Amino acid sequence: MSLKIKICGMREPENILEVAELKPDLMGFIFYPSSPRYAAKISGPVIPAKFPPHIRKAGVFVNADFEVITGTVRKYSLDIVQLHGNETPYACRRLKETGIPVIKAFNIKESTGFKLCSEFITCTDYFLFDALTSNYGGSGYKFDWKILEKYDLGHPFFLSGGITPRDVNNILEISNPAFYGIDLNSRFEVNPGLKVIETLKKFISDIRLNNKSL
Repeated sequence: MSLKIKICGMREPENILEVAELKPDLMGFIFYPSSPRYAAKISGPVIPAKFPPHIRKAGVFVNADFEVITGTVRKYSLDIVQLHGNETPYACRRLKETGIPVIKAFNIKESTGFKLCSEFITCTDYFLFDALTSNYGGSGYKFDWKILEKYDLGHPFFLSGGITPRDVNNILEISNPAFYGIDLNSRFEVNPGLKVIETLKKFISDIRLNNKSL
């Protein structure tokens, strides 16, 4: 299976279309008002009319009400939701039963590992593993990726948290068969929500060129 590439924290319409030309598999839009990358903060349409249909649109939410999430999914024709707060298995299952795929994010702490994840396998489609910080993602910090060798639940996961343009080789060395994709954000920005196209272009090219499963 090819390694999927998700670019998150998109906000600026022109930048969104420039990133879309790089053909990522998913693009993430943050609907958390406290985030500096809050997508609904901009004037005009959040997602440009020319947005390519082959790129899945992920909406990122933090402890949001069911009605808020489903309403946002309908408003922006989102293809998948990412829950980045303290959502329960019940909340995930309720969303999944509407037909929308669900990514559940976990802030990984080496001492506890993946202890909580097993409760969410049946009510989600993917996990996302991020660094443990006081914020809900976008911190630019890494956790120790070696812990991924101990992940044995088989549920597909995205790797997130502090991925930089220099991490290509480290990413390609991750051999866990459940490793589904990478989530790129703050380390590819010049300002919150504004991605550096040339840096992303080279990184994506290097990943895809060297990912032998492509």
